[in-house]
Parts: sequence; structure tokens; C-alpha cells
Amino acid sequence: LDSMSRRELSSDPRCKELLVSSFSNRIDTFLAEFFRLNPLAATAAGIHENDHQWPDLTEAGRVVRLAFAERWARVFGAIQAGELDRDEAVDRALLLLVLDEMRFDDEELCQLAWDPLEWVYLLGAGIFPLIAREFAPLAQRLVSIAGRLEGLPAVVDAARASLIGTPDGRPVSRLHAETALSQLPGIGELIGDALGEAEAAAPNDPAVAALLDRVRTAAGNATDAVAQAEGFLRDEVLARSTGEGRLGPGLFTAKLRRTLRDAELTPARILDRAAREADAVRTEMVRLAGDAWPAWCPGQALPSDDRELVRGVLDAIAAEHPAPAELLDFCREELLRIEDFCRSKDLVGLSEEPLEIRWTPVFLRAFGGAMLDWPGPLDRGQKSFFAITPIPADWPPEQAESYLREDNNRMVRVLTIHEAVPGHYLQGSYANRCPSLVRAVFSSGVFAEGWAVYVTQVMMDVGYGADDPALMLTHWKFYLRAVLNAIIDVRIHAGESFGGPMTEDQAVRLMVDGGFQEEAEARNKYNRARLSSTQLSTYFVGSAALWELERDVRRRLAAVSGAPAGAGAVVKRTIPGGFGATPGFNQRRHLEATLGHGTLAPMLLRDLVLGDLPGA
Repeated sequence: LDSMSRRELSSDPRCKELLVSSFSNRIDTFLAEFFRLNPLAATAAGIHENDHQWPDLTEAGRVVRLAFAERWARVFGAIQAGELDRDEAVDRALLLLVLDEMRFDDEELCQLAWDPLEWVYLLGAGIFPLIAREFAPLAQRLVSIAGRLEGLPAVVDAARASLIGTPDGRPVSRLHAETALSQLPGIGELIGDALGEAEAAAPNDPAVAALLDRVRTAAGNATDAVAQAEGFLRDEVLARSTGEGRLGPGLFTAKLRRTLRDAELTPARILDRAAREADAVRTEMVRLAGDAWPAWCPGQALPSDDRELVRGVLDAIAAEHPAPAELLDFCREELLRIEDFCRSKDLVGLSEEPLEIRWTPVFLRAFGGAMLDWPGPLDRGQKSFFAITPIPADWPPEQAESYLREDNNRMVRVLTIHEAVPGHYLQGSYANRCPSLVRAVFSSGVFAEGWAVYVTQVMMDVGYGADDPALMLTHWKFYLRAVLNAIIDVRIHAGESFGGPMTEDQAVRLMVDGGFQEEAEARNKYNRARLSSTQLSTYFVGSAALWELERDVRRRLAAVSGAPAGAGAVVKRTIPGGFGATPGFNQRRHLEATLGHGTLAPMLLRDLVLGDLPGA
């Protein structure tokens, strides 16, 4: 370390001690302190010593978190990358990005001050994993659940104090407040589930019976606190809320840089690339729809308008969809077919970790669609949850039918690849095997979502559903959705830089006319884009980065293979994938090499994968 860095760090006795320890010891010390400050993150990682606690969500807690981030940024910033081995250098770079994200979240974004929905997610994250994952005997988990339920009223008090908007004038978002009110009953449902499990087990489990009175009392008080939260959200927060949740160009750009962990990917660059990609994908869809028209629209004249052509075939395909009650079983059966296909092609090593396909918990249903929740790296052998949001009971028949047409038979087949195998579930299983706990705890959303989009195209390239041209057309529609996600994300939150914020009508028109989506899906996505920010960009950005990585791996291997064409054997394409055979390239080897470094931002992953190639 240079003398200036040593002098700066020596002013803090805690930092001075850290300088003389090994990098791995510093990581251990950092993570121990991080998990004490963030017990929900510890629970998610599979560290259960503080499962009975909540983070300090008061202003004093925010000050402590900021000091933590600043101090550790100085510690890791003072370490020269040249002093570390390759993987340590990557972990150091990742931690510096993460610490900057922590500072940004508490100092600039301040989401807990204007987003009531974030509080609902936080409450759910404190209770759901303790019920859903059997990492310890029920009695042991009930001790932690009781502790969290006993602390829940203090969390509600912190929310009441926090949800007043930010000091720089950002008001509480009305959309987020309305959505939080609709999702808050899911927290009461979790409390009831915990009490129900305790009461069901108590007659045959003395340890649970001994806890039952405590759990009942804690559940009653927590239920009262949730009712109070509902009252102040409805009567106080909602009454004074005015904001829409749009971040604006400056804050969105700052958050995007941290979400993607890549400063070069600006909103303007993403918009430009996504617009070109959307045009290329639509061109391919026109070609496929023209081939499919006679089979799906027999006896009808071929439209001269390209959009009518694609829409006509997709409308016919959409008529084949599961009934709402059949959706989970449809996904379970499709998963078996997908895994058999992967084995037959020797595409990638599969996982034996348990996977449950279930309905989405109520507190997580704001976004609709599907999600994958995998266990933490230290919760070995615990379930992953492939969760699908059921159609709301209060939807009129035409809205429900529109939703089912979007998630038709073939779209659900694609979705099962994306969420399960070889998508999120399989990627999470590999991530939990990575020896770096840092990468497991501070995972990259852009890699996770990008992987699921990228590997779906890989499945198509190696012949999945090759006997069903309608599946390929549906796949490209699904991919086009990912591309348009990025466009609406940028245009909604940073639209002032691009001619004005995107309105609901503009967004729906883009998704329906430009993406061939059903209107119910498009309107849900518009709300999701406003409720979230930057997350919708991760699908397209991540998949594009992974395709660039595969292209460059193929070129590198072809160049050293001795084949006459060399790197020129890898043909440039206007749409993702479809490279065909490349001298020296093995798809399984590449997929497992990409998965083997954890859920790492593509910017950090790239050099690791390329560095392992022959001739690197």
C-alpha cells in the first residue's frame, strides 16, 4: 500500500487492524459486520444466527450503514489489485461496486422514504424464508419467526417515520402506495401461515408446544401492527402521496450504472441498441410468420402488411393456452421434457437440488408473471421456488383471457426454460457452488436475467422444439419483449432526455403494435416499469453481453484451432445466436465455464472466461 493510503486508514483503528490481515480474513470480517447490519441478507445467504432480528431502519441505522460503506470502501480501495490473485482481484472490484451501491441507496436513492412497496417486500423477506425453507427443525425456526414477529411493530413505526418523501423534495409515490396497500394482506397471510404451522405441529412436537404461547402472542401483535400499517398507508401516506415513482434522467442514470455495474452502458446507448435489435427481431418474425401462415391461418389470404401477418399467426397460436388451474401442472410436465432434452444433447450438467413450482406468495404479486427464488449458498439442499402469479379473482373474463393468450402453451414452454432449466434455477444452483461467498451474496441481476434470456436462445439453437415452428416464433416474441422492456424502462424513467416521459398509451402501443403483446400484459408491464426502475433493462443488456462473450470465445477458439477460416468461421449475425458449429468450440464447456464464476456482472466475468481459453 502506498504511504498516503496507510496514513489515511491508520486514522481509523478498525481499518488499521484490517491492513495487516490477509485478503480472505478481511472478507470474513467485512461479511460478518455486513450480516450483523443486514440480518435479512444473512437469512437469504443461509446464515441464521440473526434470523430473529430486523435491520435498523431508523435514521440512526441509515447513518451507521453509510459509515460502514465509507469505511470499507477505503479499506478495499487501498488494496492494489496487483497484490491479489485473479479471483481475489475480481472480488475486490465487485466489493467496491457494491459499497458504492450501498452508499447510493442510502444517500441518493433513499427508496424507503418514498416507496411504500419496498417496506412490504422487506416485511415479507423477513418472514417468508423462515417458513418456506426447512433449513432447521420447525421449533428452531419458530424461535426466529417469533423474534421477527415481535420486532415487526418497530419496523412499522420506522416506516411511519420514513415515508414522508426525501429531503430534496421527492414525494411518496402514489402508485407505489396503492400497490403496497394491495400487497400488504400478504404479510398477514404469512403471519397466519407461521401460526398455523406451529399449531399443527404442537401436539406431536414438545419443542414446538413449548413455544406456542409465545408464537401466538407475537403473531397477534404483529397482525395488529400490519393493520395499523394498512391504516396509516391508506389514511395518511396515500392521502399525501403525489409522485409517480419515475426517477428522472439524473437519478435513473445513476441507478442504472450501479444496477448494470458498467459505467459505459448509458441510457442513450441502451436505447439505440435496443431499437436496432427490435427492428432485426421483427424482420425475423415476419419471415417465420410467412412460413407458418398456411398452417395456422388456412384458407386466409396472406396479408400484405407485415404486422398483420405476424399478429395473425400469433393470434392463432395464442388460442391454445392452459386453463388457469392447469398452469402449474403444465410447467411441471414441461420441465421434465426440457431436462430430458438437455440430457440427450449433453448441453449442460443438470442439478439435483429440489425445485418446487407453486403460486407466487401474495406479497410478491405486484409484478405478476413468474419468478424464481433460489436458496442462499449456505442453505445447501434447500428448495428453489419457481413461482407463478395466478390470475386475480376480480379480473373480468376478457382481461383474464387476454392474459392467458399472452401466456399460451408455447409461451409457457419458453417461460419454463427461462425460469427453471437451463435458466434461473439451474444458474442459481451453479452460483451456489462458486467458492466466492462475495459473489453469491452480492449477485448481479444483469447476469441472472441476461443468462435466462441468453440460454433460451441457446436451447432453440440446439434444436429444442425444432418440430414446432410456432415455438420459435413465440420465442422471438418473448425475446422482443425483453428488448422492449429496456426501451420502456429508459423512456419512462429518463424520458425527459429523449423527447419526454413515455405515457401509458405510448408504452402500450409500443408493446402491442411493436411487440405483438396482448393488451393485458402490456398494461401490467407499464405498471411494473413504473414500480421498478432499471431492472427491466437487465434482460436485454445481460443477454447481449453474454452473446458477445460467446461470439468472442468462438472466435478465439476458431483462431487457434488450425481451421482454414480461423476466427472468420464465426459469422456476424443481425440477431442473437445461430452461430452453428465453430472449430474448437463446445457448447457445454462454454455454458459451464460461464456459470462457474458465480452470478457475476458480465463486465467482471468477461476476462475470467476469456482468460481460461487456450492461448490466453
